[in-house]
Amino acid sequence: MTTTPPLLEVRQVGKRFPGVRALHQVDLTLAQGEVLAVVGENGAGKSTLMKILAGVQSPDSGQILVDGRQVQLDSVSASIASGISLIHQELNLADNLQVGANIFLGREPRRFGLIDERRINIEAQAVLERVGLDVPPTRLLAELSIGRQQMVEIAKALSVKARVLIMDEPTSSLSTHETEQLFRVVKELRDSGVSVIYISHRLGEVTELADRVTVLRDGENAGELPREEISHDNLVRLMVGRDISQFYARRPHEIGEPLLEVSNLRTPTWPQHELTFSVRRGEIVGVSGLVGAGRTEMLQTLFGIDRALGGTVKVNGTRVPAASPREAISAGLALVPEDRKQHGVIVEIGVRPNIGLPGLRRNQLKLGMLNAAVERRDTQTMIEKLRIKTPTAEQIVQFLSGGNQQKVVLGKWLTLEPKVLLLDEPTRGIDVGAKQEIYGLMEALAEQGVAILFVSSEMEEILGMSDRALVMHEGRITGELARSDLSEEAVMQLATGRSDAA
Repeated sequence: MTTTPPLLEVRQVGKRFPGVRALHQVDLTLAQGEVLAVVGENGAGKSTLMKILAGVQSPDSGQILVDGRQVQLDSVSASIASGISLIHQELNLADNLQVGANIFLGREPRRFGLIDERRINIEAQAVLERVGLDVPPTRLLAELSIGRQQMVEIAKALSVKARVLIMDEPTSSLSTHETEQLFRVVKELRDSGVSVIYISHRLGEVTELADRVTVLRDGENAGELPREEISHDNLVRLMVGRDISQFYARRPHEIGEPLLEVSNLRTPTWPQHELTFSVRRGEIVGVSGLVGAGRTEMLQTLFGIDRALGGTVKVNGTRVPAASPREAISAGLALVPEDRKQHGVIVEIGVRPNIGLPGLRRNQLKLGMLNAAVERRDTQTMIEKLRIKTPTAEQIVQFLSGGNQQKVVLGKWLTLEPKVLLLDEPTRGIDVGAKQEIYGLMEALAEQGVAILFVSSEMEEILGMSDRALVMHEGRITGELARSDLSEEAVMQLATGRSDAA
């Protein structure tokens, strides 16, 4: 009896970079028509392994087999020829071109030496229908939402007859509806015989989609879970190498008087609704709601990025002028934004200058010179306090993991000792170990008397970290839930507009 070999097999693959062992004797198998999730903390080796499979990097040792035959994936074209296609987290598309032109970019069929647009549109239409995307191939890509652009990227991969699709954090920029659509497409592709390697920090997605999970830790295989053993606890245990019995480390501590008081605040996005709430000293208040509910816009208005159209904001009893972030910072507010790479850090410079940014005015010497000694001291304090994993304080931030980049964003604000900390999706795009560290830091700050208002799209995070939760729907607060009343059902009722659910 002959056994069918796996569609894709990785044997004992190793990869080193200067001073770093990225992969060590890693094994992986993928069957035809299987969704394999590859998970692990930042720095576990997932991205390096995927780049090797996509032909972006070459392994130092080991073998890669397709249909039981060894292959050399020494270029992207070699991987595509072997049926392997990587869909990057940052989409690799040209938004000034039509959808069909994007699908066949660099591989345009020609007729009499000219690009055959008719054939492009016919063939593009076929793959668009396969992924369930109802847009004409002649539509300009820039007119599509991020979720629909993601589907174009999948259609592009299928157009080269990919048998293995590698999806790297495919839902990081998608709405709930777009995520559901992506899941449906992934399941349909699996049923049609296409294999998918799915990388995500969102363990709920892994639990729903994966037929099997391979876990990497520190560049090595940490374990494997079959479908029936995939659970949040099992995934976390393999990823971090230990059981996390108290993932949300809440400890009883004193909650004091109101530090942040918001009355009848009107934001530019939802001017018809007034927001009124407070956050007390030492309290962690979560803000939940569906995409587009106005949560980020509320934080940006509180911080002065968007100018309030009405209402008052008080910090520690003193009214904050609704003029600019500078006024908000002076009053004791700090904002950790949702998109850390765009708005939280300058990735092209080092850890020290990033952490020193908010204190430039405070740390000035005479004649406008920077007090470099104070900046170095503050940076070293934050590296130690937040356990930022960096070789030196001068390390360029883009070379740090996502979790450590987020700690740099937090550290730069904590040097100012804020009274009120605004966190917008504080754990988005970071691994489970780094998430636990962020939760521990939030708890420690609350114990020190900082008032924390945090927005999160992860239900577990809202339920696990909130002393109290505000729920928003279409720009208004539909309800407030005490910790004892927090449940997924109660939050979702309010998030969908039922204000009587509280």
